[in-house]
Amino acid sequence: MSSTTTTTNTNLTTGTWAVDPAHSGVGFTVRHLGMSKVRGRFNDFDGTVEIADDLTTSSVEVAVQLASVDTNNADRDGHLQVADFFDVESHPQMTFRSTEVTEEALVGEITIKGITRPIRFDLEFHGVSVDHYGMTRAGFSARSGVRTSESTSTHRSAWTGSSSATRWTSSWRSSSSPSHEHRHRCGH
Repeated sequence: MSSTTTTTNTNLTTGTWAVDPAHSGVGFTVRHLGMSKVRGRFNDFDGTVEIADDLTTSSVEVAVQLASVDTNNADRDGHLQVADFFDVESHPQMTFRSTEVTEEALVGEITIKGITRPIRFDLEFHGVSVDHYGMTRAGFSARSGVRTSESTSTHRSAWTGSSSATRWTSSWRSSSSPSHEHRHRCGH
């Protein structure tokens, strides 16, 4: 049996980092009728981070395909895709663009259904690792709360007025790491 070694440190190098969708997630929790929590996620998303020498001039951009919503209930997922909620036919993506990055927060603009609003995520940095394939990866978690009455939903239902928590756990690949295709060509 072979062993794998991962080296972890907290040195985030400058440059471009791409989201690693296989080791990341974009999820949410919404209260239904103020009693139960409905959890969901988006299965299709992409993003980049530009890390600058001065962290505060770094930037983050993420695009989420709204048709990939998954609440473990196909009927509900279908309803979330119509004009009452996400309107994926006219607005297939939700986007986030940062306006400020600090060690504790990710502040920016989120656009859903063509409406852009400010949002602040509490940010947690989990460190940098080099995996056994030589890929440099960085891990983050970001969390924010949104009132659904402030969202873009035009549907007045049990969801309206409740709070929603958005969470984002992510692994990012450094652009200076060997590519995924290179690892496969080399038999890794």
